Amino acid sequence: MSKKVLLAGAILAVLAPAGAFAQSNGGAAAGAATGAVGGAIVGGPVGAAVGGVTGAIVGGLAGQQQQQFRQYVVTQDVPSYRYSDEVRVGAVLPSSGIEYYEVPAEYGVRGYRYTVVNETPVLVEPETRRIVQVIR
Repeated sequence: MSKKVLLAGAILAVLAPAGAFAQSNGGAAAGAATGAVGGAIVGGPVGAAVGGVTGAIVGGLAGQQQQQFRQYVVTQDVPSYRYSDEVRVGAVLPSSGIEYYEVPAEYGVRGYRYTVVNETPVLVEPETRRIVQVIR
């Protein structure tokens, strides 16, 4: 157990300088740090590597920023697309019949679009239409 805690601390120490950078790149560094520490605690070194990569891919919006973005989407009155499958990270949305919108710059999420699926805002990778974050 102490090895896992030490490993998690070492990983956090290595990734901590990236924390200041996280605000400007949409949270990927913060996602990587959180994923790596969580993965290290649960699965040791391999868990840290997997958790770090998964966290960096998602990046996206964190904590209070999710609530603010959700409120923004509500004020935009974006129509909700009816989706028969589960709304989850990794799901691929259709190329037609659904509109994808720019994420305002103040949220610091570059390279993604948003839409509303089954009354739930989601961030989507535009090239693949893959959901990368469900905003709850």
